[in-house]
Amino acid sequence: MQNYDLTKINFTTYLFFTGKGGVGKTSLACATAVGLADQGKKVLLISTDPASNLQDVFNQELNIHGKNIEEVPGLTVANLDPELASAEYKESVVAPYRGKLPATVIQNMEEQLSGSCTVEIAAFNEFCTFLTDDAKQDEFDHIIFDTAPTGHTLRMLQLPSAWNTFINESTHGASCLGQLSGLQEKKNIYKQAVEILSDICLTQLILVTRPEESPLKEASRSSQELKLLGLKNQVLVVNGLLDKANITDEISQFMFHRQQLALENLPNNLKNIESYKVSLRSYHLSNINSIRKMLHEEISTKLEDFENISFSKNGLGDLIDDLYLTHKRVIFTMGKGGVGKTTLATQIAQGLAKKGLKVHLTTTDPANHLNSDLINSSFLTLSHIDEKKALNDYKKEVLDKARETLSDEDIAYIEEDLRSPCTQEIAVFKAFAQIVEKADDEIVVIDTAPTGHTLLLLDATESYHKEVERSRGDIPNSVKNLLPRLRNSNETEVVIVTLPEATPVLEAERLQKDLKRANIFNKWWIVNSCLSLTKTNNPFLMSKAQSEIGWIAKVEKLSHGNVALVQWMDH
Repeated sequence: MQNYDLTKINFTTYLFFTGKGGVGKTSLACATAVGLADQGKKVLLISTDPASNLQDVFNQELNIHGKNIEEVPGLTVANLDPELASAEYKESVVAPYRGKLPATVIQNMEEQLSGSCTVEIAAFNEFCTFLTDDAKQDEFDHIIFDTAPTGHTLRMLQLPSAWNTFINESTHGASCLGQLSGLQEKKNIYKQAVEILSDICLTQLILVTRPEESPLKEASRSSQELKLLGLKNQVLVVNGLLDKANITDEISQFMFHRQQLALENLPNNLKNIESYKVSLRSYHLSNINSIRKMLHEEISTKLEDFENISFSKNGLGDLIDDLYLTHKRVIFTMGKGGVGKTTLATQIAQGLAKKGLKVHLTTTDPANHLNSDLINSSFLTLSHIDEKKALNDYKKEVLDKARETLSDEDIAYIEEDLRSPCTQEIAVFKAFAQIVEKADDEIVVIDTAPTGHTLLLLDATESYHKEVERSRGDIPNSVKNLLPRLRNSNETEVVIVTLPEATPVLEAERLQKDLKRANIFNKWWIVNSCLSLTKTNNPFLMSKAQSEIGWIAKVEKLSHGNVALVQWMDH
């Protein structure tokens, strides 16, 4: 795998950086933009990331129109705010109906427009202006987007039935695609945008990942999905590789071998993609100078420059003790993929079982068999919710019923509806409900759960009943009782899991707000994989540990001090 050298890559006009949260998309997009501008190119960098920190990197306030960066001649940077765009878009759809429809219907519409899919559509709506602007293409040699639309979003925009009255008249229940209402006038712009994205002479998709199992799997899935939609000009960049020459202690040795093992098991579909690597850096990529250094030889950081590190005294044992003393019956671990929810849910379940409590642990993790090796207590039982099977069964039920009355075109729309992230959560909703019922007799620990948005979507007066009834015609008691139980803070605890890094913490903060909207209590947070708790003396890793401090402090504030810190481990 060769180095990510800007002088040796034939870049197209449009560059899209995509990848799992926290892999370094923004840093790499910035380094590419600055590097190309330093070569004398005219470059426009646009971020659609809700957690964007471009204003900090370039040390100035940014807007949606673009600002020239004095320190980097030839570079213009625009910072789109997809959450603001989403809020404005949601109001534009709902406003015409206020005062004309019942409050419960308005509530249902608002919740349908509150999910991640709406944010994606709103962001796509914003950057289509840049993507389809001929003047911009003439002005700039390269237009770089930090974060790209997902395959789900692109499929939605390609569906012909997304532009007819079906959207406004649909009665099939809770939907993640209600955000397409009112977009008919954008049809031609979106069509042109999708054509540009699939033009291999104009557009390049840069899949950013880390040398770790979870991000590589996500890159593999995205690559396959986007290729099927015509985005075939792809490049893979593995960010954060620890160089063998920089192994100086046991911790760095463990990290190096784990990274190499992940790369040895690279998903097959990524092996034929043009691939590059970026070495792990020993400095925080937070300004133009550090961004400029990112793609060049490492400049070491002096150890005496590091500050003293102080932490919260809470560990995982303190969290488990609190759950035990407060008699919690239902415990969820929630957070983005790859933060360690499954392992931590297992450790929490084990800790409670050791106290003599009868505990049932369940997960939707496909690799749940790893947990079975850790179960060695007669007080602890384990189950697995097969998310794929639950989703397939749910799809079949909904489509079988839809085919009784709807046209083929509308069926295509519903099929895309059922691909949405929200639908996957809804599909396992009943399975979760049945598991949570066990809390009458034992403690239930659940790895991952429906988000606050999904729960609110189901709780909206109309959608809740339609969604549960549309395939079976009845509402099981387990489903009826689930939301009240989840909202009972004396019985349920949601533990938010994150990593001590910018993107995972900011995404976890949005999750906390989402739960608050759904009136679901959250007291404890876990910051997992803290290098700052290890005794590493490796300069690279010590620098990374130093950069964790601010994010740990932010979580301590968000959790009012109820945060458990977990040390980075070699397994």
